[in-house]
Amino acid sequence: MASTQSTAEPRPDDTGAPPLLEVDDLHVEFRTRDGVARAVNGVSYTLHEGETVAVLGESGSGKSVTAQAIMGILDTPPGFVTGGAVRFRGQDLLALPDEERRAYRGRSISMIFQDALSALNPVFTVGWQISEMFRVHEGLSRKDAKARAIDLMDQVRIPAARERINDFPHQFSGGMRQRIMIAMSIALDPDVLIADEPTTALDVTVQAQIMQLLRDLQRERNMGLILITHDLGVVADVADKIEVMYSGRIMEQAQVHDIYAKPAHPYTEGLLNSIPRVDLKGQELSAIPGLPPNLTRIPQGCEFRPRCPYARQICHEQRPPLLEVLPGRYSACHFAQEVLEGDVDNQQP
Repeated sequence: MASTQSTAEPRPDDTGAPPLLEVDDLHVEFRTRDGVARAVNGVSYTLHEGETVAVLGESGSGKSVTAQAIMGILDTPPGFVTGGAVRFRGQDLLALPDEERRAYRGRSISMIFQDALSALNPVFTVGWQISEMFRVHEGLSRKDAKARAIDLMDQVRIPAARERINDFPHQFSGGMRQRIMIAMSIALDPDVLIADEPTTALDVTVQAQIMQLLRDLQRERNMGLILITHDLGVVADVADKIEVMYSGRIMEQAQVHDIYAKPAHPYTEGLLNSIPRVDLKGQELSAIPGLPPNLTRIPQGCEFRPRCPYARQICHEQRPPLLEVLPGRYSACHFAQEVLEGDVDNQQP
């Protein structure tokens, strides 16, 4: 392999600018009756101003838990951050008292939650919920806060915002509710926006509209955007770089065009092969065999080994670290170079 640099070390971008947000060797566990579930195991990545980082992986890979740890909204107990750092402009948020950390939430780092209908309060109008941000954080009067809420609804392209300001969440479609959530998340002009599966359960046309809206808002405000998804197709035209997660770890880090051109990890390869393609019409869709591991009993060696077609003896014995295999490309696979070159044999029985 080309290098032994661990991603726990912060890596500035090509301009040498420090990261806007740095997640450094983050560990999160859930203490349950069935045992300790190690949901996040040493995750590290950086985000710069105006950059989009896509965090990909199957359900249960640790994507949303990492985001909740960044935001400081983990339910404790049973969830506990047991190691690492989350630095916003150099300030470690995990080291701050709860009161000080709350000041960053919403104003510096904000989040769009996965299920807008569940995240919105059903007994308050959408206008009340958006304007609450301005009343609580900026001390605006009800009249001024309402005017700002209408302006935000216009910005996220909700038709007839002035007439719909007093409607309740259930009176909006799924796509419109997601726009309400986006309006609330950008109300205080945050530097970092975390979008957790923002297009789940939306049809393809609405998905494209929501992604375009996020892209436009990011460009206008120069926000850093963390996009959490399990859908590689959603991020192809949006992301600058991709973090592929599995079993609470980063398995591959790369620029988006490099990932799509040639993955450096068998898991990424499996995700790419499972995307429906027009040129394979009528053929059986490829799928990764098996299931993700139980996080209370993560297997010895490589976490992906039980599902990997290339697994060999070393994969049973040693957990591969995340290493640089090409400039700017990182992979947690003993045979990353062979995967890149397409020169690895199928060893799995």
